Amino acid sequence: MPNNLTEFEENEPQYVGSLNHSIVQTQIAGLFLGHEKFRAIIQLSLDVSQTDISQFKVKAKDELIPDVCVYSKMVEFNRGGDILKMVDMPLLAIEVVSPKQGLDEIVNKFKAYFALGIKSCWLATPTFESITVYSSPTDFKLFDVKRDTEVIDEVLEIRLPIQPIFR
Repeated sequence: MPNNLTEFEENEPQYVGSLNHSIVQTQIAGLFLGHEKFRAIIQLSLDVSQTDISQFKVKAKDELIPDVCVYSKMVEFNRGGDILKMVDMPLLAIEVVSPKQGLDEIVNKFKAYFALGIKSCWLATPTFESITVYSSPTDFKLFDVKRDTEVIDEVLEIRLPIQPIFR
């Protein structure tokens, strides 16, 4: 039987989003609209072909696709033509847990992100209405809607209200 999978399908697991996953992803990106320092971009393909990330046990070889990438405002709409895979890594990669995704899979992606030079990673967990901010693979802080009013990323000096993310 011939293999008809595209490179994307071979490298990255099929998107298995859900209503809550999509809402949280959109709400987080929306909180960055109009931000003076940062720009959020949804489902952007990152070119990791120049780095061996196999040690992190991720399912991808040549590209990783965070749910939300955050760059400085210097990254703008490219009028000269589109870019299929970003070579420049974002400052922040955000993953939203979906119903069919394991935490180990995401934590392994975070290890790869940090090895690629990404400064911070966030794990949004819709089920628990929480966001865990990682400043390294082993250093993290949990924020949840029951006890916190903001998500605080000390590495990037980002403060966002947490309530709108899960509403």
